[in-house]
Amino acid sequence: MGFQMRGLQRRRGVNVPTWVGRLAHVGADPADSEEVRLRKATLTLSSTLMAGMAVVWVVTYWSLGLWRSGLIPFVYQLASVMSLVVFARTKRYQLFCVSQLSMSLVLPFLLQASLGGFGVSSAVALWAFTAPLGALLFVGVRRAVPWFGAFVVLLVISGVVESRLAEHAAAIPAPIVATFFVLNVLGVSLTSYLLLQYFLRERERILAALDEEHRRLEAEQARSEKLLLNILPAPVADRLKESPSLIADGYPEATVLFADLVEFTRLSERMTAHEVVQLLNQVFSRFDDLADGHGLEKIKTIGDAYMVAAGAPVPRPDHAHTVAEMALDMCAEISRYGEETGVALTIRVGFDSGPVTAGVIGRRKFIYDLWGDVVNTASRMESHGLPGCIQVTPRAHDRLRDRYEFRRREGVEIKGKGSMTTYLLTGRSGEHPGIESRREGPPPPHSEEGVGIRGVSANAHRASADGHH
Repeated sequence: MGFQMRGLQRRRGVNVPTWVGRLAHVGADPADSEEVRLRKATLTLSSTLMAGMAVVWVVTYWSLGLWRSGLIPFVYQLASVMSLVVFARTKRYQLFCVSQLSMSLVLPFLLQASLGGFGVSSAVALWAFTAPLGALLFVGVRRAVPWFGAFVVLLVISGVVESRLAEHAAAIPAPIVATFFVLNVLGVSLTSYLLLQYFLRERERILAALDEEHRRLEAEQARSEKLLLNILPAPVADRLKESPSLIADGYPEATVLFADLVEFTRLSERMTAHEVVQLLNQVFSRFDDLADGHGLEKIKTIGDAYMVAAGAPVPRPDHAHTVAEMALDMCAEISRYGEETGVALTIRVGFDSGPVTAGVIGRRKFIYDLWGDVVNTASRMESHGLPGCIQVTPRAHDRLRDRYEFRRREGVEIKGKGSMTTYLLTGRSGEHPGIESRREGPPPPHSEEGVGIRGVSANAHRASADGHH
């Protein structure tokens, strides 16, 4: 913060002498807030300024032989120096503040009384007004009220005893009385103005520095928020911020999709590490855009596999249809990527529908994940599927058969499941277009066998199918 303040001083062209800055902060404590530091500095400069100006009154009164009257501002000077030394050593702001305000309030009235009243003293009691004014700056609005009340009381008492004091008035030449009227009014005005100017200027600097810090914190919070939303779904992130307790939810209806790049391990052996990561980033970034466009939740990537879900963490009745659209668009996007880059890629896609459990696991590097038979089966649909095809379970097929075209596969051996009947999603039904794809253009054409997605040849489908049956 100190560096920021110095930077603000340079930008605004404020030239504060080094010795003034050191003097102002003799009572500063590292634990002080900026507001307390400012009040301490203002009070220190105030007491120093008033003690220095008191020299004029001491010298003048003693030169006139008014030893008792000159002693009062002299005592104030000594007491101010001693209290300042104690304050610099102990950092006890409360003691220093009370002692300075008390002397500023009482001693001017005593000096006025010793000289014989308002007139002959040139209204030196005006200096007492610096006490309630200083209290506003040094202790706050509420605590300054008693100080102002004390000033009013002393002023009234001075008015009551004025006639008696006049009987013992000191013999001070009229020119000196007039000069001191000017000095008292000017001194009080100048002191008040300089202190207020210093206080308000420093306060503006502090507020500007705090505002700059606040903007930096907001920017940092926005970056943290963005990072958190890249890790967790927005509804889950909001819950985690409100209550960092265990998050675990069950969803009776959801659809989970897995997609994997076929023969990517063999392809990556001919590529550098940078090229591998760059390719995966380009492909999966396209899949991310598709997921955002369809309103799906990307769960994670595992190597060259991509996992996405619908219906969790936000339930939706069209979860299966939306995932079907996502799957078709993913196959089309892979074909488009090959046309644009010259890198021929093929994916296997599989998904299943049904109940899932979702939650956040871990305290560090935590992740939002899904569990259940649907997740395991969706993964098997992908791993036991055909290159360039979308394989789904009977549960998913039942939800989609009225809007999409399928090819039935009998007796597919699925790890952990045994022999299963699965279905290959080949496209949207001509009679029932269903949900419109988020991308422009007609749906991808089918192969001769009715199972291919654009970019995969009929021979490849036929050979793969023969190997699985």
